[in-house]
Amino acid sequence: MPRSKTLKLFLMDGEPSGRIKCSLANWTGIAYKIPRTALDKCKDLDILKQSGVYFLFGTDKADNAVVYIGQAGVRKNGKGLLLRVQEAHNSIDYWTEAVMFTTTNNSFGPTEISYLENRFCNMAIEAGRYVVKNGNDPNPGNITEETESELEEFIDYAKIVMGTLGHKVFEPFAPSAESADTEPVLYMEYGKAKASGKRTSDGFVVLKGSIINPTMTKSCPERAIKDRKKYGDKIDSDGILTADVLFSSPSSAAGFVGGASLSGNALWKDAEGKTLKELLEADGTF
Repeated sequence: MPRSKTLKLFLMDGEPSGRIKCSLANWTGIAYKIPRTALDKCKDLDILKQSGVYFLFGTDKADNAVVYIGQAGVRKNGKGLLLRVQEAHNSIDYWTEAVMFTTTNNSFGPTEISYLENRFCNMAIEAGRYVVKNGNDPNPGNITEETESELEEFIDYAKIVMGTLGHKVFEPFAPSAESADTEPVLYMEYGKAKASGKRTSDGFVVLKGSIINPTMTKSCPERAIKDRKKYGDKIDSDGILTADVLFSSPSSAAGFVGGASLSGNALWKDAEGKTLKELLEADGTF
């Protein structure tokens, strides 16, 4: 079971929508969450002139959450992270917020930031929550076993910080088998659909491998129609879902799967046939 952690969040502009500095006890790393509109306020922050790794978050035209992950070394002009992100500010239009990671002791060299960029990029792709906009797989570089161990520890802390700052870019929609998650897998059948899903802290996830009903009724909700279009690239030619997909509610998930106006609380059932409504009533949460 994960141990308790102490984080320090400093609201640099006195409000949660502004710049945030984040640190963890017993960690040499440090993170800054900076709205795109506040980049100019950071020009006097010497720590952001160091080497590090940055994330640019936003949404694309299809309303998908997207991220670009990059690295920044110290330039001849003495500017590192901030200058690199400011360059991206001019050439990339979809991002609204940056998260930058560096260290309090300025210990990152070219090898370290290359390794971190590669690991962060592949972790984000594997999690599947965000569309990763990197065109190429970053080079991991060559590092010693000792350095790899130190950087993996840095990554463990960075994952905690990133989630705390509001971006679950490294967390899959459905908890892994190794996690402490106790939510049962639920099942649904409607028409030719045969799906499985789980409740999560974010909503309801329809799991990879679910069979989606090929047709939609005339009364199918507009939301379900839009979701079919939005996630169409995640349904193969046999109607099988190729990735986990998150929805805001069990009924939204059921509408997507069945292509109709459906009650998720009535249709999603556990392995023993109990409906989600019955499970919620037993928990006292309905």
